[in-house]
Amino acid sequence: DSVTLASLRRAAEALDCTLVYALVPKTSLDDMMMTRARAKAVKILQRVDHTMSLEKQKLDDAETREQIELLVQDLIAKNTRILWDEDKA
Repeated sequence: DSVTLASLRRAAEALDCTLVYALVPKTSLDDMMMTRARAKAVKILQRVDHTMSLEKQKLDDAETREQIELLVQDLIAKNTRILWDEDKA
């Protein structure tokens, strides 16, 4: 069950076709962005939450969820590039 690109290219040429090598996502781009933004938002807020808990200002669970959702929307609306950058939270 292995095929090389070279053999696929030869088959495509023999059939007068163009070989297209593509990755097809399993979900929509919107879903991928939402998942990525949520992961980034959680990472950002975990750092803030730690500092706030040291200062006895920790948010409760409902407030934390609300802040995550607000940050998700902000990340998507303002800075989609940061979603894919591993170095920036």
